[in-house]
Amino acid sequence: MKLFTISSILVASSVGTNGFIPSTSLSATSQTRKHQNNDVIISSSLHSTDSDDDTSSFVANTKTIASSLSSLSGQTIVVKYGGNAMTTPELATLFCEDIATLQKLGLRIVVVHGGGPMINAMLEKVGVESRFEGGMRVSTPEVVDVAAMVLCGKVNKNISGGIVLAGGHALGLSGRDDGLLRCEKLWGGEDGSLDLGNVGQVKTVNTELINELLDAGITPVIAPIGMGCKDADDEAVVYNINADVAAGRIAGELRAARVLFLTDIAGVLDKEMKLMDRLSCDDIDGLIGDETITGGMIPKVTYATDAVKLGVQGAFITDGRVPHALLNEVLAGGEEGLGSGGGGTVVTL
Repeated sequence: MKLFTISSILVASSVGTNGFIPSTSLSATSQTRKHQNNDVIISSSLHSTDSDDDTSSFVANTKTIASSLSSLSGQTIVVKYGGNAMTTPELATLFCEDIATLQKLGLRIVVVHGGGPMINAMLEKVGVESRFEGGMRVSTPEVVDVAAMVLCGKVNKNISGGIVLAGGHALGLSGRDDGLLRCEKLWGGEDGSLDLGNVGQVKTVNTELINELLDAGITPVIAPIGMGCKDADDEAVVYNINADVAAGRIAGELRAARVLFLTDIAGVLDKEMKLMDRLSCDDIDGLIGDETITGGMIPKVTYATDAVKLGVQGAFITDGRVPHALLNEVLAGGEEGLGSGGGGTVVTL
């Protein structure tokens, strides 16, 4: 695994995608955290560059970051920030800092967020029952009302506000704003006969709005609540959209360079609970068929493969509970752009 020092990232951030690296002497105490589930070590402060080994590591990391930035120059990255990855205020702060840092490096970042645990808590508080079918929340109008209140309100504004506090530029939106996400009713079950309520299947994405914000240096932070298609009978219906579905479709429509799904597991696991670090679309079809991939992981991998088929260069499913997971996966892959190699699953054609 490539381990990035924060000093490497700070230097890259100071120069952006073009420019020279000034000669500086960087020194501070180094601390690391070890994630108990997948043994990923993340640096949390500056490394001393007093020794030859530290200097070599710093130079190698900086070269890798420069190579990553060169390959991503002018391209878009879509990040799905799952509610299950929002486990602590500290991790939420680090996520917002990562987004702000990537902006300063000249990358075009779109955030699509979930908020399942927060929705569950509010549903319980107001006494509204809900259930899941095939990884999708069955959404009555009452459930959608609560989901919209939670996602478009506190969750969305906490993320966009957090990015601004970290020095970035962000604007919180829902899929209803300017017809950003227009939907048809999604039916579930193998034969498409299971009524999921007001669950939406994204049919169109207002990419013009997203690109206008990105061109202005602003990260759109999108809550997955959509509306019916223009002039359709259900145009006024408010639809709850699975955030993985929304992120994959948005990435595909934008022809993004990457889509990253930050979740609360190490990646796609086999039946022995071992990480599969790289999968093709055909591999995933087989793993769903033999029930290695089940439940809530199915939408993630299905829409990861759909995004790749639409032209996204790579889809990453990785553990958002690891500090600075986003920075590491985006910047540690070098020109090849296949992630850090230290955790998560990369889906390609």
